[in-house]
Formats: sequence, C-alpha cells, structure tokens
Amino acid sequence: MPSLKVLSQREDRLSSGHRLCAGCGASVAVRQVLLSTDLPVVVCAATGCLEVGTTIYPFTAWKVPFIHDAFENAAATIAGVETMYKALKKRGKIPADKKIKFVAFGGDGGTYDIGLQSLSGALERGHDFTYVCYDNEAYMNTGIQRSSATPLGANTTTSPAGKVIPGKKDFQKNLTAIVAAHGIPYAAQASPAYYMDLINKAQKAIEIDGPTFINVFSPCPRGWRTDTKSFLKIGQLAVETCFWPLYEVIDGKYVLNGVTKRIADGKAEKKPLEEWIKIQGRFKHLLAEKNRWVIDEAQERIDAEWNRLLKLASI
Repeated sequence: MPSLKVLSQREDRLSSGHRLCAGCGASVAVRQVLLSTDLPVVVCAATGCLEVGTTIYPFTAWKVPFIHDAFENAAATIAGVETMYKALKKRGKIPADKKIKFVAFGGDGGTYDIGLQSLSGALERGHDFTYVCYDNEAYMNTGIQRSSATPLGANTTTSPAGKVIPGKKDFQKNLTAIVAAHGIPYAAQASPAYYMDLINKAQKAIEIDGPTFINVFSPCPRGWRTDTKSFLKIGQLAVETCFWPLYEVIDGKYVLNGVTKRIADGKAEKKPLEEWIKIQGRFKHLLAEKNRWVIDEAQERIDAEWNRLLKLASI
C-alpha cells in the first residue's frame, strides 16, 4: 500500500476544473481509485454525472485514455478494449512486457439498473478489468429519479414524499453481494470518507488479474439535500450505522474492514440509522411522527443485513 507521501507525489489523473458539483462523491472516488496505481490505465465511463461533468465538449478533465459510452454498456466496452489489448499483444503490435490496466466507472443507474446485464456478462467471461460503481443512490444526472440503489423512504422525483407515499417504497438492491455471487476474484465496498481504505482496495482490485469490482458510496449534495461541507460526515455515518459496511470478498471469503471490523469486534459503536437519516433533506419527511415507521422498517432491514454479513464473515 503506497504511503501518503508517495500518493501526494503522484499526478492526479482527473484534473481540477471539471464541472461536477461541489461535494460530489464521484470525483473524489475517481481521484482516489486512480491514485492507487502508477500503471498505465484506460478508463471507460458510462453516461451519467461523472461523464457529463468531466467531458463537456470540447474539454476533458481526464489525463488518461478515456472512452465515453452509453448508459448500459460500460462493462462491455472496457471488456472489448481489454480483448483488443490481448489480441495486439499476440500479434506483436504491443510489447509482451507492457502492462496496461482497464477501469470502468458507472453510477448506480448505469450499474445497478441499466448496465447490470452488461456487467454480469463481462464478469462471467472473466475479462481483466476493474469496475467501479459510484453509488449516489438515484438518477442524479437526469433529475433525481429513484433507482434500485435508492434507500427506503427517500424523496425523489419519481418517488415523491407526500400524502400518497412516504418516499420510495422499496429497499435498495444489494449489488455488491450480487456481483460477488459471480465468483470473481475480488469485490469490495468502500467510502471516500475512509480514503486509505478505498485506495488500498483499488490497488488490490487493479493489480489482480481478472474481473474485479468496487462499490463506492458517493454522497450527492444536490440529490440528498445536504450541505456540500457534509461530505465526510455523511460518508462516515453511513459506515458507522452499518448502512454501508466496509468489506471485501476475496476469492469468495468475506473480510470486514476498518470501522466495520471494529464494530463487529465490539470495539466501536454501531450507531442508529436515524443519525444518518436526519442530516439529509431527502429524508426530512420521515422525522414526522406519522412516518417514523419507515425509519423503524429501515433499521430492521439494516440490522438483518448486518447480521447476514457477520455470518458470511464468520463473526
């Protein structure tokens, strides 16, 4: 794992001056992931906030070879590039000892939903690439519509909180577990609020030969109705409440990390989910007495998922 001194001397591969919102988790996640390696990388990004905010024609914030593709096929595209790289090596057009790694980024809309088929196929075929999902829990780029990553009770434009419904009526999908079920060498959950944990996981993922996956918690001040300064606090509370536990799945073995491991060992407090909920405007309606049952249901679900994770990690 590179030291902070080494990391500080590496060039950012995503330049400043892009047009993502202040406090956006996506740009922080990208910078941390790409800082984790000094190997040459080719990046692909699905349509979404990240792509729109960093590649407004005729400008680009990317300092690496970059491919933008449609919402649904980032994994297929990066798999195709990786296949071409191997073919060119066989033909002697790329030196046999030249190592290039391939990274795809997609939001929850392009990963949990629209791009899941493409991702599943690329994982099953065993391509050598790393897929990073920046999970901001809704279709933020197109108007804050709910996705299958949107938490129970969240107010979005397609699950509006009001007299009819108290926000989104469904629990979010456990994508990390779905990806891990493909039997790939490495899958993980991370949060930019714990940057060394994310960078360490990204280094592992990129250096492993074969398909790897990191699901990154990505706060969105615009969609979550939070102060841009709350980025770290929101990311930390998501982990401390076990809404977003930090863990890895290495060759099928679940391993808890950081704060999550300390909570499991009884060395840190597992905070109530309400502490994370109450600092986000998208959940403010849940604090009304008539809607508190939603918080109770969400807490029950988080507790059940936490107990399931402990069993998987044999704790």
